[in-house]
Amino acid sequence: MGKFRKKHTTHLADSEVRAKKHLGQHFLTDENIAERIADTLSFSGYRKVLEIGPGMGVLTKYLLKKDTEVHVIEIDTESVTYLQENYPQLQGRIHEKDFLKYKLSEIFGDEAFAVIGNFPYNISTQIVFKVLEMREQIPEFSGMFQKEVARRICEKEGNKTYGILSVLVQAFYEAEYLFTVPPSVFNPPPKVDSGVLRLTRKENLKLACDEKLFFRVVKTAFNQRRKTLRNSLKSFNLPDSLREDAIFGKRPEQLGYDAFIELTLKIQPYAISDQQ
Repeated sequence: MGKFRKKHTTHLADSEVRAKKHLGQHFLTDENIAERIADTLSFSGYRKVLEIGPGMGVLTKYLLKKDTEVHVIEIDTESVTYLQENYPQLQGRIHEKDFLKYKLSEIFGDEAFAVIGNFPYNISTQIVFKVLEMREQIPEFSGMFQKEVARRICEKEGNKTYGILSVLVQAFYEAEYLFTVPPSVFNPPPKVDSGVLRLTRKENLKLACDEKLFFRVVKTAFNQRRKTLRNSLKSFNLPDSLREDAIFGKRPEQLGYDAFIELTLKIQPYAISDQQ
C-alpha cells in the first residue's frame, strides 16, 4: 500500500472519552490512518455500512464523506453520548448495542451492508465468525486487528500461523493484508502492532460440499493441528479404507480451503452434517 502520506495528525484530547480496559478500547488518534481505513471499502454493490466500536468517531468522520448510509454500533455509553453530541448527521443511526448479541436484521433487514472498524482485540475473532454467519449480506469487511490475527486470517496454507480462521474466511472471501499500524498512534498505545485487512466476498458463496460439515471438519482438524488428519479426525469414525487415502496423511496446515472441501466430500457419505 506504500508509505503513509505526510499529513497533519490530530491527537484527540484524553479527557473526551476515557478508554476502558474491560472493553479493549485503544482509540486511534491518527487522522491519516483513519482516512486510509475508510478508503479500504469500495462501496460497490451496497449502500450501507456498519462501523463497529466507533469510539470518538475518528474513522466515522471519513465514512460520512462517502456516498453511503453510515450506521455505528457502540456498547460504551460514554462514546454514544460523545457521538450524539458531535455527529448530528448520525441521528437515528447510532445503535447502543453489543454487536455480538444484536440481531442486525433490526437495522438492515435483508439488505446488503459492509462492516468496518478498529476492532477491540478481545472480541475481534468473534466478530469475524459473526460476519461469516451473515456472509450472504456482507459483501465487504475491512478494519484493524491485532497484527498477528490479521496476518493469520490472510495467511495461506503451509505456514504455522495458518489455522481455522484462515480456512473458513478464505472459503468465502478474498483476504488481503493491507498495512501495519504502530502502537504509537493509539491512546492508550497497545503493546503490539496492529494490522489492517480487507475481505471481499467471492461471487460464488456456495461450497461444493455440506457447509456445516465443512466447518466441523476444519475445526476438528485444527484442534489437534500437530497430528495428521488420520489421527485428528478419529472422532468421525471413518472406515479404514477411507483413512488410507493420501489426504489423511497430511496435517491440517498443509491443506488450502479447496483441499478441505475435497476432504469434506470424502467424509460426507459417512458423517451426519448437523452434529456439533
